[in-house]
Amino acid sequence: MTTPGPKVMVFGLGGTIAMTSGTGEGVSPTLSAGDLVDAVPGLASAGIDIEVVDFRRRPGASLTFADIAALATAATHELAAGAAGVVITQGTDTIEETAYLLDLLHQRPEPVVVTGAMRNPTMAGADGPANLLAAIQTAASPAARDKGCLVVLADEIHAARWVTKTHSTSGATFRSSDTGPIGYVTEGAVRLLTRVPHRLTTPTPRQAEHARVGLYTVSLDDDATLLDAIGRHCDGLVVAGFGVGHVPEPLVDTLTALAERIPVILASRTPAGPMLTRTYGFPGSESDLLARGLIPAGWLHPYKARILLRALLAAQAKPQDIAPAFAVAGSLDEPSSWPWPTPIPTGDRTETAAAHA
Repeated sequence: MTTPGPKVMVFGLGGTIAMTSGTGEGVSPTLSAGDLVDAVPGLASAGIDIEVVDFRRRPGASLTFADIAALATAATHELAAGAAGVVITQGTDTIEETAYLLDLLHQRPEPVVVTGAMRNPTMAGADGPANLLAAIQTAASPAARDKGCLVVLADEIHAARWVTKTHSTSGATFRSSDTGPIGYVTEGAVRLLTRVPHRLTTPTPRQAEHARVGLYTVSLDDDATLLDAIGRHCDGLVVAGFGVGHVPEPLVDTLTALAERIPVILASRTPAGPMLTRTYGFPGSESDLLARGLIPAGWLHPYKARILLRALLAAQAKPQDIAPAFAVAGSLDEPSSWPWPTPIPTGDRTETAAAHA
């Protein structure tokens, strides 16, 4: 008797990978998840049972926090019903953010893999079929279990917490600048060269909760006018500072006042490397701002920091838990300081650290 292959659920959200020419100028998302799967050469002989769900059909830029939270719930349902893994196809514009949100919301051991394309199906050398094949192979692989959410493009496997989009058009746009990819898909097999050191998950968002979290990037000769205008409408704010976490001195008083009212996260706008915490001491330096109540993001990119803060506020996290959460997520503290139970590897079962407390 033939043993059935692993089942992988493919959720289609739209994006470049699903775009074709319409009646007007340019392309738009028109292909279904089934259309994408049918266009992958060699997939039928891969021994993987594939089911598809047309979850959304939108450009990546128009996906919402609510879309991704609903997707995480749908993916969990399919995994609990026996799927070996989940693949999500979407626009690359927002993959570095949606994948990190999925990583925070996904508490099961099975892999959730996000992929997309930089060249749409109407172009020569479209990369969607190859990326989808590698993503499905990753989702079906036991080696990808207990890694949270992964991003797979150009046969590279990246951890959601580290990956960023680094080029507007290149097929090799996705990079993990501080770590590199954690593995590759070669000859149809998943080869992991390093591991994700630990997993962090947040509480489930409240459906009615809509937290406004701003992202303010400082720039040369900045003043407080725009920052003040943005800050008064925010429930939380991420500030992308210069270098290791510096801002122009005229912003200091406004940031001090904001930090007394809402959580204000201090990150670095520099593409790689961490912000510091105690090296510089001038007004507007990282140590000055942290002393005024701002919260350090550590190694966490500003886009990721915004996703984490939004997830925490949407879950109505206690104010005193936000700084410890960023300390762990930003690699400034040990995982044991994470305020909530986190999944631990258990083979075929998923338990939480709380079950062993």
